[in-house]
Amino acid sequence: MTLDISLVGDGLLVPCLDGSDRPYINLDAAASTGALPVVAQAVTDFLPWYSSIHRGSGYKSQNATWAYEQARASILAFANRTDGDDIAIICRNTTEAINHLAYRMRFDQTDVVVTSVVEHHANLLPWGRVATRRFIECAPNGTFQIQDVCVALDMQPRPKLLSITGGSNVSGWLPPLEEIIAESHRRDIPVLVDAAQLAPHRPLPSTADFIVFSGHKMYAPFGAGALIGPRGFFREGDPFLAGGGAVELVDLNEVVWSEPPEREEAGSPNVIGAIALGAAADELSSIGFDALIRHDNEIGRHLREGITGIKGVRLLGPAPSTTTLPVASFVVDNMPHALVAARLSAEYGIGVRNGCFCAHPYLVRLLGLSRDEIDRFRADARNHIHTSLPGAVRASTGISNTHEQIDILLRAVNEITRSSTTPVPYRLDPMSGEYWPEGFARPDATHTPRSICSPG
Repeated sequence: MTLDISLVGDGLLVPCLDGSDRPYINLDAAASTGALPVVAQAVTDFLPWYSSIHRGSGYKSQNATWAYEQARASILAFANRTDGDDIAIICRNTTEAINHLAYRMRFDQTDVVVTSVVEHHANLLPWGRVATRRFIECAPNGTFQIQDVCVALDMQPRPKLLSITGGSNVSGWLPPLEEIIAESHRRDIPVLVDAAQLAPHRPLPSTADFIVFSGHKMYAPFGAGALIGPRGFFREGDPFLAGGGAVELVDLNEVVWSEPPEREEAGSPNVIGAIALGAAADELSSIGFDALIRHDNEIGRHLREGITGIKGVRLLGPAPSTTTLPVASFVVDNMPHALVAARLSAEYGIGVRNGCFCAHPYLVRLLGLSRDEIDRFRADARNHIHTSLPGAVRASTGISNTHEQIDILLRAVNEITRSSTTPVPYRLDPMSGEYWPEGFARPDATHTPRSICSPG
């Protein structure tokens, strides 16, 4: 039985090509989610009490400080980190959290970080700046085995860190995290888990040394995320950001840093975002992961099996029988991914994502591209030619999606694949690589196509 939960914005009507207004079906939860009503209410209730935190003696400041620290406690509890000495550093998002940790690790280019080809760019690019990366390769279905991880961990030089995804934003695949963490710890190698996709769907691993996640993927779209790790690790060295609030004493030639987590949160923090993230953490914990997983499995199985059953459509990643996050990335024979996504939006009111999902190395493998194809696309990208870049269509569900919405998607994809005839011509924009139906008004005509969509 699926959940009966609505998000702020559910049921909004959007215009379609046939002149009707249809209820918008948001199947892009892997990118960003709407707000839970209790999250929006928590923000509304707090706004009159908003004030500076940690520094003001006034009643509002004291109240705001208390609320901010309560949110931090909720974030730690959500991550199963209440029994030890871990701290939660409140950041903008997962990307900032990983960059923050990469700076604090104090690696040099001779140090090795083991990661995988399955990762989002946020867990690839920061490590390439500070260390040498060693990659766990994947099979054609986008998965790897625990033995593959062990091989990478046992190679010399010995890794300083394993940084691994908790769940793929492309295929929904769930690596065997507990086994992976145990093998890494057996070798005394610390582990970071990128839990951006995992957090709204599964309990977070309590054994990882560091964990990062974002509010905008767990129904708190107010610009906050978290980096969680041992307090002692952050006591040494200077913080990622230097400024007010992170110090005990400043002289022109000396600085005494505050204790963590305050020393890692220089400047005025995103108090509203923290309140929202804490409220989301509490609400998801209240709903319970048993119910969340049951919902995900039912919706995800229906989605993935349905996509697989449509002639001319190929599901990327593990077989539909594999338990994954409720995500389905697919390609349609002889039809550009951008055109499929544009038609789903303009003709059916369905929001999906298309492109490479900020996971280019992984998608290249899932698509099975040849070396010649990769070289050609790389040349196009260097010349900012987006019209031929590879990609797929991704439908991803969240807490408020229903079987009926998946049925609408499946019927739409089936209709699109049966006929290449469109109600009106769709024009390809050479700047963005995206399609738009001729004569159909954009939400804001002052925006350029390039500002609406990115090819990544």
